Amino acid sequence: MITALLIDDDANLRNGLKAMLARYAPDILILGEAESVESGIKAMDLHRPQVVFLDIQMADGTGFDMLENLAARYGKTLSHIVFITAHEQYAIKAFRFSALDFLLKPVDPEELQKVIGKIHTAVNTNRDYAHIDLLLENIRKKVDHFKRIALSTSDGIHLFDIADIIRCESEDNYTKFYIKGSKPLLISKTLKEYEELLAEHGFERIHQSHLINLAYLKSYIKKDGGYVVMSDHSNLPISQRKKDRLQELLKTM
Repeated sequence: MITALLIDDDANLRNGLKAMLARYAPDILILGEAESVESGIKAMDLHRPQVVFLDIQMADGTGFDMLENLAARYGKTLSHIVFITAHEQYAIKAFRFSALDFLLKPVDPEELQKVIGKIHTAVNTNRDYAHIDLLLENIRKKVDHFKRIALSTSDGIHLFDIADIIRCESEDNYTKFYIKGSKPLLISKTLKEYEELLAEHGFERIHQSHLINLAYLKSYIKKDGGYVVMSDHSNLPISQRKKDRLQELLKTM
């Protein structure tokens, strides 16, 4: 069994989530519930669960406040966290950069089932929670332009400086990251998701299969249909509809 806590100030949501977990994840055992930061901390101290379903906004503070308190006392995060939020666009952006799972209110059963699969992976790999420290750091500093990103692979979560990412390549519903000083990493998310995340960091989608960091672009070759040469010596094609856009960008560099 996987042990869990529900921490949310909405009793109806807690009841609904319990019912869905009973249906879709009978191996997740709910040890207790809490409705505030204060009662959540007490419940965490008492139960030490493997997973916490955690609301962001509560009457006496935020889920981030609770995690900060616990991290200060224990020196690290002890549980896999699934955030529950009604909106919080900034927080959602931070979650995506930190490779954190979240559920939007009202909780959709299909989204919950996806998260359940990730919970099993997280618990079985016994990974650490440095990506949560990254999230708390960004929330604490009210960072909007994120400098690091967490990438979740089958063997754990890895943190990298965004500036070290050379390029990303689509492989069906996966994305392969090519990073300076690291082996390529295969991530189970689409290239489109990372295109949206990395656009403000100087990344450009030049082809259906390729997203590049313009800082590592070495040459733009017009012959043979057009391609770019990257600093890792890769030659990447440029789609016809992206050529004008790329040429305009190069003029401003």
